[in-house]
Amino acid sequence: MGAAGPEAAGIEAMPEPQDVLVGLIGHGIAASRTPGMHMAEGATLGMSYEYRLIDLPPDLGEEALSQLLGNLEHSGFCGINVTVPYKRAILSHLDSLSVEAQAVGAVNTVLFTPHGRVGHNTDYWGFAESLRRGLPGAARDCVLLLGAGGAGHAVAHALLDAGVGRLLIRDVNGHLAEALADELNARAGAKRAEVARNPASAAAAADGIVNTSPVGMLKMPGMPIEGRLIESRHWVADIVYFPLETELLATARDKGCAVLPGSGMALFQAVKAFELFTGIAPDAERMKKTFDSFG
Repeated sequence: MGAAGPEAAGIEAMPEPQDVLVGLIGHGIAASRTPGMHMAEGATLGMSYEYRLIDLPPDLGEEALSQLLGNLEHSGFCGINVTVPYKRAILSHLDSLSVEAQAVGAVNTVLFTPHGRVGHNTDYWGFAESLRRGLPGAARDCVLLLGAGGAGHAVAHALLDAGVGRLLIRDVNGHLAEALADELNARAGAKRAEVARNPASAAAAADGIVNTSPVGMLKMPGMPIEGRLIESRHWVADIVYFPLETELLATARDKGCAVLPGSGMALFQAVKAFELFTGIAPDAERMKKTFDSFG
């Protein structure tokens, strides 16, 4: 009898590391640094690594999304990354979810495996690792979270798991904020999360402020909170990385706040996705140098 293969052992078969084809689907993604990080690391490790950008309209329907995934799967893609606005829309097109993706309720990485499409969320680990390295001593009794979309869900769960005692959630869509608060309380315990109905009082109560909304991106300039509400005692994090210095971070720096730019989450979510795609742990410092080289 021959040796049992990985499927028999219950292990997902990974693509051959010498030949990797992956991509990113989302809207307005032309400036993404993710392809460069992946392909440079793949080349260094001796792989034929191709990462394609698939820029979609913001309102692609369910049928079209299903057809796209099928086309990618049958065209030899090992998997894809997923970004705004499809991190939650893609859920109904997957066969299974990782523990993190189930908890977060959003997916940013999909593997095409012999056992079906498997959804993962590397945003969760990416933000947690960035916070751990970038602001290790930050006070975490109370944090104000700005944005309750797909990325907001991942960051919210990461914040609670990182020891934040009370999470105040604000979103222009109050229903999204309420749904996220309910989800977090059901998982982490009642009263760990609540909707921030008054931004001034929420900022006054918070040790830190985290932006997970798209406000601050080049295509959506501005600030997700009034600058006068930011105090020098706050630490301020942003997941936007294009531009790296958002108006929110610039304002916080001017006031003497400790800040955490979006480059950390962008880097570490890519590190984890690379490992999922290839089965090989990449060199995070090397990928950071590639990220930084884009200026």
